[in-house]
Amino acid sequence: MYAIVEINGQQFKAEEGKKLFVHRIKDAEAGKTVEFDKVLLVDKEGNVTVGAPTVDGAKVVVEVVNPLVKGDKVIVFKMKRRKDYRVRNGHRAQFTEVTVKSVIA
Repeated sequence: MYAIVEINGQQFKAEEGKKLFVHRIKDAEAGKTVEFDKVLLVDKEGNVTVGAPTVDGAKVVVEVVNPLVKGDKVIVFKMKRRKDYRVRNGHRAQFTEVTVKSVIA
């Protein structure tokens, strides 16, 4: 059984026991459980239920493993030829590591 759930504007395939890296969840603490009710699709042993826009009564329960994980560094480089213009910036995205406890449908 799995579900497609929307978390912070992104869609994830949630299966029981699966580890996910989602965009940072504010006020998340390690060991805390969080419920997401924006379930877009549920597959229960081949029986697929598609929501319009969400599936009623379905939710995904996750446990926060690590509230702050930094992603890989992304380099942003801008240049205009023959103009002596070069700008180099970078950033690291912040994620929250969660484990899916259960999919309720």
